[in-house]
Amino acid sequence: MVAIRKSTIIDAPVDEVWRFLRDFNAHDRWHPAVAASLIEDSRDPDEVACVRSFRLQDGAALREQLLSLSDRDRSFSYCILDAPIPLVGYVATVRLKPVTDGARTFWEWSSRFAAPAERAEELARLVGEDIYEAGFDAVKQHFGQTVGRRSRLPSGTARPPAAVAVQHVVAAPAPAAGGAIEAHAVVIRRHGGPEVLGWETVSVPPPGPGELRLRHTAIGVNYIDVYCRTGYFTMIEPPGVPGMEGAGVVLDVGPGVNGILPGDRVAYACPPVGAYAEARTMPAELVVVLPDDIADETAAAGLLKGMSAEFLLHRVHPVKEGDVVLVHAAAGGVGTLLCQWARRLGATVIGTVSTTEKARIARANGCAYPIVYTEEDFVAKVMEITGDRGCDVVYDAVGRDTISRSIECLAVLGHLVSYGQASGPIGPIDVAGLAAKSATISRPNFGHYTDTPAKVRAITDRLFDAIRCGDIRIEIGRRYKLQDAAEAHRALEARETTGSLILLP
Repeated sequence: MVAIRKSTIIDAPVDEVWRFLRDFNAHDRWHPAVAASLIEDSRDPDEVACVRSFRLQDGAALREQLLSLSDRDRSFSYCILDAPIPLVGYVATVRLKPVTDGARTFWEWSSRFAAPAERAEELARLVGEDIYEAGFDAVKQHFGQTVGRRSRLPSGTARPPAAVAVQHVVAAPAPAAGGAIEAHAVVIRRHGGPEVLGWETVSVPPPGPGELRLRHTAIGVNYIDVYCRTGYFTMIEPPGVPGMEGAGVVLDVGPGVNGILPGDRVAYACPPVGAYAEARTMPAELVVVLPDDIADETAAAGLLKGMSAEFLLHRVHPVKEGDVVLVHAAAGGVGTLLCQWARRLGATVIGTVSTTEKARIARANGCAYPIVYTEEDFVAKVMEITGDRGCDVVYDAVGRDTISRSIECLAVLGHLVSYGQASGPIGPIDVAGLAAKSATISRPNFGHYTDTPAKVRAITDRLFDAIRCGDIRIEIGRRYKLQDAAEAHRALEARETTGSLILLP
């Protein structure tokens, strides 16, 4: 597969550039290679699935179909139906974004296609230079922007050596043939300990309506996977594949999937389970297309934990400057993100950890007062640090071993957020006893905060921005081979880990 990705800056506001480009039948009025164009069957040029038939200046005829168009994202995708050259499976996307330091527009034009090996370099140059770069220059000129002269080779002139064009060609997975494919996966045939995680070959079906099929590049390990394995959460009926978080490359998409194309890098942190596999087919609705500056491993290690930290800090209890926050398991995957982000929000962060080494990790991640609970009473220490006031909010993922003492750590009008139970199920809580501090308890469910594309987009936009600007860092504590998932579970349950764990297929 050949993958082309070009970008430029247009010196005009993004809404003006979008109005100009979104007309699927307007390229004959601005692209120098296009002589004439029409939309077949008298359909509107912004109607998804419409087909444009056009003729190039050299007389060649092509047909292209509009696959998706989003005014919200200022993007559209299209594919080639007929062409005189072998751009097999050609799918392209145009995306516009506003430039933050002025009324300018960032324009990205990308595509993927198969080509005969002996013509891959030639066709990469053709698409990248004669179509994309020539189009960039034409639109810049339309908006009054000066462009440099592009040197063009006379007909018959030898092209530069292949190495010059390699910058336009990157590896991309071949599309699936359309039928089921085989892949390895970690399969649970009964609930139990880590030993029930078996290594098997499974069949991965083609995507149906609203689905996509992807090949994983990295997979996240989370405590919810342990709950599924043991049967505490009834999300797997054996035989089944655990895992709620992964990143990879889309192989193919089913009918009705918009905004995601074969070859896109994507990630997810959502049910249904099934991430512990080399490849899988799943609903596309809550899958996120990854920005270029977010690596696959970062997404697999941090999407579920980062999305959790986002809604815990911004939605369940909006942390503000001056708050005092207590984070249990402050050196863990979610714990380190809570510490980092809460500190950036202006809070004073106290954390509990099990060892001195983990205390150093927590401190390095923004925890001003790490407490080694195996060496000192964390309630007494919290009260000492806060001058007997207590904390505005306590984030507790430990559960049974800490829940009652977390309530003791609260300030008047304090908020206990119980979002996990690594030490075991939480027993009955005396709600009337909360009146002594007018305290509040929340038990947020990840799924309720991430069950629509709009919610996922809002959370991941803030998460990716926080990663970009350095508010949070996704630390990968350990990497395991996918077939060694049992080893990862043992380490997680023994509380031997720090940061995030990932599995690599």
